[in-house]
Amino acid sequence: MEMTRKEHWENIYSNKKLDEVSWYQPKPEVSLKFISDHCISKTAAIIDIGGGDSFLVDYLLEQNFQAITVLDISEKALLRAKERLQTKSEKVQWIISDITDFNPTQIVQIWHDRAVFHFLTDSEEVKKYALIAAKAIAKNGIMIIGTFSDKGPLKCSGIAIQQYTVASMRLVFQDNFELIESKEITHQTPMRTEQQFLFCVFKKI
Repeated sequence: MEMTRKEHWENIYSNKKLDEVSWYQPKPEVSLKFISDHCISKTAAIIDIGGGDSFLVDYLLEQNFQAITVLDISEKALLRAKERLQTKSEKVQWIISDITDFNPTQIVQIWHDRAVFHFLTDSEEVKKYALIAAKAIAKNGIMIIGTFSDKGPLKCSGIAIQQYTVASMRLVFQDNFELIESKEITHQTPMRTEQQFLFCVFKKI
């Protein structure tokens, strides 16, 4: 029987080390730069969608951000992050959820997603993501999404993905967001391969 999406990711985080997954980054410099450019207050609420056990939360804590939430479908991934952070993890809100089932209960100023959105290949799930983001993000708030570009891979972690261009990203979010910045990035994986990402920064209108 085919694994569910949650089972797939729990399996990945149960069997692969931190630096054995293609999305591993010792320092998420691009994400940190975008957050720094668009977030003027250390008390601004930030949510990292699909944050898993990435190091973004470590650096945000180091920079004294005070209202950080990390959401991931994998409980194992979040446990790994909390174990790494030890007592610092108490300063973070941790949410175990598939993004398409997420019901936001607080308004955030910064929404960050590096490499979740492109796993949604069903058009209805894409629409649901856009509506959830619109509900969660404050007016004039910022949404940062890093996704595979049209030069990127067709699969990741054994799963088909959806590639995007600037035009197709703008189209998905046009009802509630204005695209204010975009940048193509080459990510080098731990396996020494390259993946082409497109980062888009939107403002909630």
